Amino acid sequence: MTRTGTGTGTGTGNGTGARTRASDTDRAFVLGIDGVPWNLLRDWIDAGELPSFRRLRDEGVAAPLESTTPPTTPAAWPTIATGSRPDNHGIYGFQRVEGDYTQQMNTSADREQPALWDLLSPAVVGNVPMTYPASEIDGKMVAGMMSPAINERFAHPDGLADEITEGIPDYEIGLNWYDYADEEARFRNDLNSLVAARRALMDRLMDVDDWQLFFFVFTAPDRLQHLIWDEDVILEHYGVLDDILGDVLEYVDERDANLFVVSDHGFGPISTFVNLNAVLEREGFLSRKDRSAAGDSLASLGVTKSNVLGALKRVGIDEKRFIQSLPKGLVDGIAEQVPGDHGLYDVDFDDTIAFAHGPSYVYVNDTERFESGTVAPANVDSVKRELRDAFEDVTDPETGDRVLSVSDGDEAFPDDEASPDLVVVGEAGYEEKTRLADDVFEPAGKKAASHRSEGVFFARGPTIDGSSEAGDPADLSVADVAPTLLHSIGEPIPDGIDGDVRTELLEADADPTVRSVEARAAAGAGGDAGGGEDEDFGDVEDRLKGLGYME
Repeated sequence: MTRTGTGTGTGTGNGTGARTRASDTDRAFVLGIDGVPWNLLRDWIDAGELPSFRRLRDEGVAAPLESTTPPTTPAAWPTIATGSRPDNHGIYGFQRVEGDYTQQMNTSADREQPALWDLLSPAVVGNVPMTYPASEIDGKMVAGMMSPAINERFAHPDGLADEITEGIPDYEIGLNWYDYADEEARFRNDLNSLVAARRALMDRLMDVDDWQLFFFVFTAPDRLQHLIWDEDVILEHYGVLDDILGDVLEYVDERDANLFVVSDHGFGPISTFVNLNAVLEREGFLSRKDRSAAGDSLASLGVTKSNVLGALKRVGIDEKRFIQSLPKGLVDGIAEQVPGDHGLYDVDFDDTIAFAHGPSYVYVNDTERFESGTVAPANVDSVKRELRDAFEDVTDPETGDRVLSVSDGDEAFPDDEASPDLVVVGEAGYEEKTRLADDVFEPAGKKAASHRSEGVFFARGPTIDGSSEAGDPADLSVADVAPTLLHSIGEPIPDGIDGDVRTELLEADADPTVRSVEARAAAGAGGDAGGGEDEDFGDVEDRLKGLGYME
């Protein structure tokens, strides 16, 4: 088997962007499924529980798929779509921390590398996370997770959002699993409705016959598994997805298209949260703000950010609408005065060496990056070593086991000087959090499971080598999906891409060629869809996280 890495400049490209035919098809369908655990799906396929997935495996290739570091939705889906790591495509998480310690929501405008739908046309794209505002592509796009509303920027072309509202009146952008604690029956019912509406959208988009790329994502498994880690319940849900896959298999066969089924990460049970900022405070790297007199009075009365939001919810007031209705200055003032445990609002950065954000990223509070920085750039590396030792020494007081895995940001993200300094991820059974809690450890509560690095990869089609002689692909990464897809349909690969063309999966015998892509704008990327930060997004879900709606 061979593994051709385009990220290191290998390949025989002419750099012209001309299409080089290397296959018997020029069409590819990507069916994305958020948060699929490879071990469970493999066992269910072997047991004959999922006939469509079994057919997909038997007629193509199947393997675990390594996610990004950390394994999160906002980092991994842009990596799948671009073939680039976060340090090149620019999106590390749902939010990014700015030099003044405020948070800004990442949108499609922040993606710095061309996605598959920028390179292949016409394209049909539906419900892919981190695609709001919808790009003005040659084709149709419906934005996915983190879209603030079904508005004129939610879909392209003009009028498509109205068509969805009229034709699928039950369509929702997402579903917050944490709103359903202790209400499993209602949760499962609403989740089924969400999937049905999502399937109706896919069916509607499937009526478009003129496409080179079809890319559609179902995010419901992630929501289900966070709240319910019961294999019987999960299998029932995957039975619905198996039925959807059966329709997709028939659809791609009629059009002689390659099919790629991928997940952004895997899943597994958790029992304990590990509060990274609490570790930093305990070890002397972080200081809390001194409470004002008003804050002390509120605290003595038991008024905190968490119970303010809890009171709102109990009387039926949605915190998003509440926050949106207030002036920014007022909300910021409340966030700073009401005592709490927010990893940005409640930190005294003038007396802090490092802090966590994101939830897996740790930043040294250096003087060049942050306005109240306390660490000289020359001392950053030594501080990082101290931080790494501190996190690696965190052990479960009951078992004595180490609970955190630590990666150096410069190694994980070598092409971005402004990358996070460390990436800290919980080991199996533990999930890292950035809450500035009093204790390092706390029970996971109603959260039953969370992300793992090992997702799934399937490929099947006219140019996919599904023979037993091909063997099982090893060390597949989410960054390999885009370049492998492109080469499978005879398309050149963007230069500078991080992923590899996994030629051992393909029947095509031509070498990969490289396409020179000078800028995102040249490929018609998401930032062209109105450009810049979406103001509605910022007002509702961005800098106001001090009230605790999101970490």
